[in-house]
Amino acid sequence: MDLEGAIPTSPIKKKESWKTVLSLAYQSLGVVYGDLSTSPLYVYKSAFAEDIQHSDTNEEIFGVLSFVFWTLTLMPLLKYVFIVLKADDNGEGGTFALYSLLCRHARVCSLPNCQLADEELSEYKKDGMASNNNRSFWGSSLKSTLEKHKILQRLLLVLALIGTCMVIGDGVLTPAISVFSAVSGLELSMSKEQHRYVEVPAACAILIFLFALQHYGTHRVGFLFAPVVITWLLCISAIGVYNIFYWNPKVYQALSPFYMYKFLKKTQKGGWMSLGGILLCITGSEAMFADLGHFSQLSIKIAFTFVVYPSLILAYMGQAAYLSKHHILETNYRIGFYVSVPEKIRWPVLVIAIFAAVVGSQAIITGTFSIIKQCSALGCFPRVKIIHTSSKMHGQIYIPEINWTLMLLCLAVTVGFRDTKRMGNASGLAVITVMLVTTCLMSLVIVLCWHKSVFLAILFIFFFGSIEALYFSASLIKFLEGAWVPIALALIFSAIMYVWHYGTLKKYEFDVQNKVSINWLLALGPTLGIVRVRGIGLIHTELVSGIPAIFSHFVTNLPAFHQVVVFLCIKSVPVPHVSPKERFLVGRVGPKEYRLYRCIARYGYRDVHKDDLEFEKDLICSIAEFIRSERPECSIPILDSENDERMTVIGTSSSNLEGIRMHEDGDVDSSQIVGTSEPRVAKSPEKVRKRVRFIVPESSQINNGVKEELQELMEAREAGMAFILGHSYVRAKKGSSLIKKIVINLGYDFLRRNSRGPTYALSIPHASTLEVGMVYQV
Repeated sequence: MDLEGAIPTSPIKKKESWKTVLSLAYQSLGVVYGDLSTSPLYVYKSAFAEDIQHSDTNEEIFGVLSFVFWTLTLMPLLKYVFIVLKADDNGEGGTFALYSLLCRHARVCSLPNCQLADEELSEYKKDGMASNNNRSFWGSSLKSTLEKHKILQRLLLVLALIGTCMVIGDGVLTPAISVFSAVSGLELSMSKEQHRYVEVPAACAILIFLFALQHYGTHRVGFLFAPVVITWLLCISAIGVYNIFYWNPKVYQALSPFYMYKFLKKTQKGGWMSLGGILLCITGSEAMFADLGHFSQLSIKIAFTFVVYPSLILAYMGQAAYLSKHHILETNYRIGFYVSVPEKIRWPVLVIAIFAAVVGSQAIITGTFSIIKQCSALGCFPRVKIIHTSSKMHGQIYIPEINWTLMLLCLAVTVGFRDTKRMGNASGLAVITVMLVTTCLMSLVIVLCWHKSVFLAILFIFFFGSIEALYFSASLIKFLEGAWVPIALALIFSAIMYVWHYGTLKKYEFDVQNKVSINWLLALGPTLGIVRVRGIGLIHTELVSGIPAIFSHFVTNLPAFHQVVVFLCIKSVPVPHVSPKERFLVGRVGPKEYRLYRCIARYGYRDVHKDDLEFEKDLICSIAEFIRSERPECSIPILDSENDERMTVIGTSSSNLEGIRMHEDGDVDSSQIVGTSEPRVAKSPEKVRKRVRFIVPESSQINNGVKEELQELMEAREAGMAFILGHSYVRAKKGSSLIKKIVINLGYDFLRRNSRGPTYALSIPHASTLEVGMVYQV
């Protein structure tokens, strides 16, 4: 199914009506802010979890409220709303979007088959890339330093992978702590013994139900997300206002930063350690940036500034007002949110909280699927099965392997910890690590992409980095009390990502080093020294230039090959989307009479790949259009200097209305080139399974040589297509270090054997497929 028409391109770049903006802001409440909105369930409970000695005064309570207020104000509001959201990658956000942005401005791309032609893509240039003349001295120096030193490029990649892995870790921890905290309200309506046997099973049952629903996609119940979150926000803000006026109207005094100083001065080490619980108030803030591609900057800013932020502040102030009059009962600190809820509405609030926790968990699970897809597209994660659950909503995907892995890990955390304290310690470290990574990458974006002063970047990283470092240290000190979980998850996923990326890179380098010389091809002559049979031979390769070794391996062992040969490379480029008008790069390999073509299909890391039948049709049409327009005055060729192949940009058939179109049916007596000024060229009346014809534009004038080549392409298409795939066995070469042998022979080989094949290879008819085995000594 072709979903390209449903994909929004850079929503922040086009002018939107206020009706559209407000509609997007309403929708973003359910998708973006579910996690952040449920944080009042566990913040106070985690902050007062045994780190602070209680007293008869309100200094500790007001101090925690002051920290919560200023943390929410400085991090989500100031950092994300006013600064980070502007660093979008053509409308897309998230850790990998920042990395992709830096790759384009400094040429530190992790993808091995990047081309200069990719820099001509409209989305590549849309973010306002400046020339070197517009950069400051420090910006130019930083750019050249990054481009010269491979070690710095690897560090940048590792930094992006760490941030990504912590987001995946958050996908494990957020559902666990949100759902567990929501059902903890049962503690107030039953005895401690009963509660112990009900809380964990209830949380696990809800989590299993949540992950089991992922297969159906969120679009069927997505319309409920925003009302649920809005109801929850209205509920906690109303309770907050009630508690403020009923228990302590003077709680507003705690908003003064002076109370933070008094809090740390009195509690000292205990207060510093409690920061690991306080930082949970910003859990889910990263979603504002990560989910930017689904909405717009303005809509996300409006939703947070005018709805989410004031609701959360009122909720935390209300809890503090209640606790300030009940701090003598130490159990109130342990129970957390529900103790401040009036008893008459406690059960309805409990039900709403559970629904809100499920919505918040759904958002982070969907975000995890999305970031796994991005990593896989950029060659940093093994290929997995990706199911698009909606034909209308971009980004609604389901990955079975990741879904069940997340569920098992989530249940393990819930059953293993059984309390919000250790879950909070784990979740807090994951959250603050992602924010630290974002701060580091943003400082580079300020200099390299925005071309601002390096001193502004230093000020940014110093101000926000110091705040995040304080919270990070408070979280890291609780390593043995749960904080080890995100570190362990990050190490495992980082190892998987880096091993896959390293093995893929080495495999591509082997392909480049062993590709066949064009002189070898010329020496064979137009027949390639073998029998050319009817049909199209489609050779899949990762190479963007040169002749792959599997082709020479094939023709030297078999006496025949197809009359038309296409070297097809399907690759990702470091932009979110590639316009259908720029989908293909098409060129020749060797002289015209050889009938050898190269076709490079380019996709962005958030693009949806088309189905195989539509893709095949676009592929043939792109080659036909290349043949028709192969004149200097008709197209602007792009020179690939490595092999002197002239590549031309060709769009898909649906996007190129003035190009050649292909029609296939079983009723046409002969294949024909149709046009008002061109005669029909008939073929012999023999029966074939499928009739093919090309429809050329009325204004097109084609000579006999082009007509003959198009006729031959039609006949080859009628005869059918054969798919030649390389089946690789990757091994570390002799003399390699022990670490390399372990990484390649064990790690990469295990991942390759247990990951899915390329997307295009999954639905190719087995009868039309031929695999060519190759041993890669890397």
